[in-house]
Amino acid sequence: MNIALIAHDEKKELMVQFCIAYCGVLSRNNLCATGTTGKMVSEATGLTIQKFLAGSQGGSQQIAARISCNEIDMLLFFRDPLNPKPNEPNDMNMLRLCDMHNIPVATNIATAEVLIHGLERGDLDWRNILK
Repeated sequence: MNIALIAHDEKKELMVQFCIAYCGVLSRNNLCATGTTGKMVSEATGLTIQKFLAGSQGGSQQIAARISCNEIDMLLFFRDPLNPKPNEPNDMNMLRLCDMHNIPVATNIATAEVLIHGLERGDLDWRNILK
């Protein structure tokens, strides 16, 4: 499965810790991420990650383009709900695209854990049928 990782600055360390905890599951999938998040996760875990531009420089839009082409199977997007971002309209567009293409999305660690456990059990294998 193709999994995209995005984390706002205030949530990057949480994403790193999440990826350390679930490194085994993540290592069996194709990962991509916005630049800084991908770099931090890769350095901490050794996971191979296709890195796009930093989110503020268009990396989120690059991932959104892959979502619109149905090339992403899951999005883990740790958002900071307390501090609005200037590129928030782009973020909402990306979430809308996930809804349009039935791509499972986690915007917090609780939902991310549910998705990762489901992925590990094979609950998301239906995504392969859609391709």
